[in-house]
Amino acid sequence: MPSGPSPLTGARRVELIIIFGALTAFAPLSTDMYLPALPSIAHDFHASIGAVERTLTSFFLGFASGQALFGPLADRFGRKAPLIGGLAVYVLVCLLGAATFAVPLLTGLRFVQAVSACAGAVIARACVRDLFEAREVPRIYAVMMTVMGLAPLLAPLLGGYLLLLFGWRAIFLTQAALGLIGLLAVILRLPESHAGPRRDLHLATIFIDYGRIVTDRRFIGYVLAAATSAGGLFAYITASPHVFIDLFHVPAQHFGWFFGANAVALITGSHVSGRLLKTQRGETVLIAAQLGQAGAGVLLMTFAATGIGGLWGIAFGLMLYVGLNGAVMPTGSGLAMRPFALNAGMASALLGTFQFGLAALSSSIVGALPQTTPLTMAGVIAACGIGGLLFNLLLSPKPA
Repeated sequence: MPSGPSPLTGARRVELIIIFGALTAFAPLSTDMYLPALPSIAHDFHASIGAVERTLTSFFLGFASGQALFGPLADRFGRKAPLIGGLAVYVLVCLLGAATFAVPLLTGLRFVQAVSACAGAVIARACVRDLFEAREVPRIYAVMMTVMGLAPLLAPLLGGYLLLLFGWRAIFLTQAALGLIGLLAVILRLPESHAGPRRDLHLATIFIDYGRIVTDRRFIGYVLAAATSAGGLFAYITASPHVFIDLFHVPAQHFGWFFGANAVALITGSHVSGRLLKTQRGETVLIAAQLGQAGAGVLLMTFAATGIGGLWGIAFGLMLYVGLNGAVMPTGSGLAMRPFALNAGMASALLGTFQFGLAALSSSIVGALPQTTPLTMAGVIAACGIGGLLFNLLLSPKPA
């Protein structure tokens, strides 16, 4: 491979973007397919909904902590070998999840599943930075978000019908099969893109490099802005099964239609932002999307507090917030990654750690608070939207 990004054209370019989008989809695939089963798992294991929701929090924590593992591995051993190892572990843990018999064991397995799944997200982002010019990175991330958006569009529908026809254990078996397909695609079709010097795995060097990245204002401002906004998305993912299925009595197999509508909004937001980024500065697109997202959070909280619109008012507010997140996440991530080439793996890992660390925090807050009305979910989502906007305004470097 050449030392710098080489032009990618035609079908090969499209193929690689699809592979990268699919690799980043293992996180939403592992959560969204599982969501319709939460009330059923709570019933089968005679556990509270809060205890089962903590399996989602465990997943988010695993996904946050696993990023720090795969970042240095990808910069030391190249992109393919750590990715193959992570996907192989993912397949194994999914099979074990299908055989679990208690919530605490399932919680632990979900943590390991997340650690292995995050190999795809970390290394796909690093590969994009390897293979494409720096100015293209935010736009490629937006295209990847469109591909990734198929997971939350289809996964809850598939999970709901698997639950109805075969029970919740079939969901884990299906995830294992999809992980195997991803593993084969990496082995057969993904090139080794890390052509620069391989960085040593000295602990002191790793901490120094991470410290340099996290104290770079070009990185931390955009990461905190995007990750806090995304915290609202994960609060929605955690609480929405209870809100729709238990509070509004939506059948589990129909829950996926509501979730899928929000996935369409997410894809639309990422597609529109990708087109805007061809002519507009990334900083401009990000601040506009976050202003809209903060407003959507306030509107959602108003619907939840007053009862206006009932189920459809909540669904509308969620669709606005989630759709704008399709613009916020890839744009903020691309702006954060733009300055880093040599240690793109570590920068990608830190980005994911912040995103899923805040996801775990918002998820745990939702799970710990009373959930007798939709207001708990709506309040956390609104706080995340406003908080992300404030981080952008206060910390992100201002364009010249």
